[in-house]
Amino acid sequence: MNKQFLSFNFKARYQTLGTLQPDTKKVWFVIHGYGQLAEFFIRKFKSLEAKGIYVIAPEGLSRFYLEDVTKRSQGGSQRVGATWMTRENRQMDIHNYLTYLTEVYTSVMKLSNSIPVTILGFSQGAATATRWAVSNRIRFDRLVLWAGMLPEDMDFQLGRELLTDKKIIHVYGTQDVFITDERFQQMKLLAEKLTTVPRMVRFEGGHEIHEATLLSLL
Repeated sequence: MNKQFLSFNFKARYQTLGTLQPDTKKVWFVIHGYGQLAEFFIRKFKSLEAKGIYVIAPEGLSRFYLEDVTKRSQGGSQRVGATWMTRENRQMDIHNYLTYLTEVYTSVMKLSNSIPVTILGFSQGAATATRWAVSNRIRFDRLVLWAGMLPEDMDFQLGRELLTDKKIIHVYGTQDVFITDERFQQMKLLAEKLTTVPRMVRFEGGHEIHEATLLSLL
């Protein structure tokens, strides 16, 4: 049995808030976490629209039902989420989403190459955002890792080169069940491998986008 691969055209969607126009002050790309959809994730950034910020929420290319067949048949839930990758065919998924994210960026930013750009990755999206940031395909000014951390398998030498003049911010909630003491220490150790020391921002809350903290980043 031989594994085969092919390439083909693929249509994908993304969500936006606001309109990109001459007086737009900033652009934010927000990368959702595991099991989320861009349509609902982007609503958490509605407050940015009033600040003259254009928000773009790409969506993971793989979607799935959040409950298994038995639970869906019993409870009637048809909720769907998306993921950026799993352990199966991992490198190809990474390649595909980097290509997709760059296509979204190119499509959006073709009208302006001077507006400040922030990339925010939430939870699983933090690793996705980081890989995209160090792919050397896009221009951006700031990387925000919210409730997530740098991917352990990233090229840290390349990361030091490409992130040396960027602002990096780690945001986490004090009651986030996924940010254990062990994971927090791991997050700090990985960050120390970069030239730019990330700024740590914490808030009283859990695994969520905390609006007051979000606005404080402006």
